[in-house]
Amino acid sequence: MRPQSDQRLASERTIDRLIERDHLLAPYSSELLRRLQRTEETESKLTASGLDLADFASGHEYFGLHFRDGAWVLREWAPHATSMHLKGPFSDWHAKPEYAFARGADGVWEIQLPSEALRHGEQYRLEVSWPGGTGDRMPAFVRRVVQDPSTESFNAQVWRPAMPYEWRHAAPAPTEGPLLLYETHIGMAQEEARVGTYEEFRRKVLPRIRDAGYGAIQIMALAEHPYYASFGYQVSSFFACSSRFGTPEELKALIDEAHGYGLPVLMDIVHSHAARNEVESISRQDGTESLYFHEGPRGHHPAWNSRCFDYGKPQVLHFLLSNCRYWIDEFRVDGFRFDGVTSMLYRDHGLARIFTSYDDYFGPEIDEDALTYLMLANKLVHQLAPNARTIAEDVSGFPALALPLEEGGAGFDYRFAMGVADHWIELTKDTPDEKWSMGELWYELNNRRNHEPTISYAESHDQALVGDQTLIFRLIGPRMYDRMSIDTEDLAVDRGIALHKMIRLVTLGTAGHGYLNFMGNELGHPEWIDFPREGNGWSYAHARRQWSLAEDDSLRYKYLAAFDRDLMTFAKRHCVPDGRDSFLLHVDERAKVFAWLRHGLVFVANFHPTESFTDYRIPAAPGTYRAVLDTDRREYGGFERRDPDVHHHTLADPIQRHFLSLYLPSRSAFVLETTNGEET
Repeated sequence: MRPQSDQRLASERTIDRLIERDHLLAPYSSELLRRLQRTEETESKLTASGLDLADFASGHEYFGLHFRDGAWVLREWAPHATSMHLKGPFSDWHAKPEYAFARGADGVWEIQLPSEALRHGEQYRLEVSWPGGTGDRMPAFVRRVVQDPSTESFNAQVWRPAMPYEWRHAAPAPTEGPLLLYETHIGMAQEEARVGTYEEFRRKVLPRIRDAGYGAIQIMALAEHPYYASFGYQVSSFFACSSRFGTPEELKALIDEAHGYGLPVLMDIVHSHAARNEVESISRQDGTESLYFHEGPRGHHPAWNSRCFDYGKPQVLHFLLSNCRYWIDEFRVDGFRFDGVTSMLYRDHGLARIFTSYDDYFGPEIDEDALTYLMLANKLVHQLAPNARTIAEDVSGFPALALPLEEGGAGFDYRFAMGVADHWIELTKDTPDEKWSMGELWYELNNRRNHEPTISYAESHDQALVGDQTLIFRLIGPRMYDRMSIDTEDLAVDRGIALHKMIRLVTLGTAGHGYLNFMGNELGHPEWIDFPREGNGWSYAHARRQWSLAEDDSLRYKYLAAFDRDLMTFAKRHCVPDGRDSFLLHVDERAKVFAWLRHGLVFVANFHPTESFTDYRIPAAPGTYRAVLDTDRREYGGFERRDPDVHHHTLADPIQRHFLSLYLPSRSAFVLETTNGEET
């Protein structure tokens, strides 16, 4: 270990380099240094016994139920408990003496049983007693939880299949080019009005994602959650994949097959809060509120009705870091999207706040314990899987979140540019497109720190949830139900389809380092998402994806799907987005036109609802150009108003400024590349 003075000097140099990249951080150098040292000190304390961070994050191999050396052993941390029993059909669901745990050091309870005492598939629970009470509990590290269809209650399940899963494919090697993410949900990925399965997703949906051209999958709702309508964000059992979709082996087969297609699989990991359930989740696991969570009001999320972790406790860090390692070790996931990072970073969870100054990112409202955890989690993930990717879902703009730890950042590989989707919804909801500001749109599309890798999207699952609407539904409305035939002429439908394509092209064309799409939105899925709940009569009608719409040659959905496929092909072929800056070439508020240069490509968008322009001048480098993507092509449901075979030669004005003279059809966007003197 380096001397303390050398370590401090190295930390100071790291912060100096960080400030060189973002000068607005200069007034906060001492706080940045303290945060970095705090994380280093926390790691030193956690690994003081000679372990490294990966060894520390192996609680899942000690706690929970395991079959070791021909016998069963189950351990649970419950320091406030006075007794603990294992119960199930083997004990007639009673707390019998022969199934009592023994209390060990540091509040760890343990029971050992012979191999014949438990059978694969058998259900069980813990019965925990504490001063003044008794209750049933799931083990905190339980790996399998199932719901009884008759009682709807959840139980832990012994899971030791005779044939462990044999992996067939190695994880995909990292590829150059943009990260093109397909956000998806297992249960609603099927066409029928029911819960889909891992097996159905593997057979039916994975090939769709591959054929659509996306480069990675981001899966929601994998960890067990009692309430299906929570979209997987009210996690109860952090080490159990949701049994409503199938078995752990079926999830492994899904991930394995995705790897065979060359598709990395990222998991939505929810460490920002936990379900408040006491039987199914880990709230009051030993009778106290504060075992894993903060005491009092701080331990309860006021907006989500859930429990908030106390990231300052070593046992909580042990639990959460082990959870990261478990999903990498057991299921070979290729990274994580960390949900609710804003909620973690601020003591008030960032609720109803507008972040306008760097002062907002420092001071007593910052939960530095949570920041320390996130930094350690990123270090662990990249130590375990150097090719893994981590993404931060943060709406606050917290600086340096997506910079490496060695550069003074929190260690995320990417952050979401969440304001982009919000702006699209704001425009399509509240402003007629003839009043859209091109300058404001350009600003919102590029409002990010260029030195922090970002992922943009036109809409994710957030914009599609009940109470909101997908972009296509905002643009077209109920006409989607009876006016989407290719034989039906409808100006509102024409408008919606044109803008849907334009929005996606300009979002991807200005994105930082990656692009995301939520499943079905690429083909203009006609409805919002609404999971079965009391308010809709427990209906699955809106918790599914109608893939057949894009396969029906009589409907216009096929045009949107075709454009999105070619958009992905374009992105990979031309390495856009690639992290390089976009250079604004031209903006015209009256004409609703703007154009920009990126990676040698000229992007042009005409958002005017009615006016097309001839001989419209766009600045460009000298040369000959041709279109490589055009939203107005007939195969995308457009009107083919531009000849795709035309080559455009730059012209020069009297002072030798070069420009392209272009025809810009209304509500269309296209991309030009230089031909390097080649003619066709």
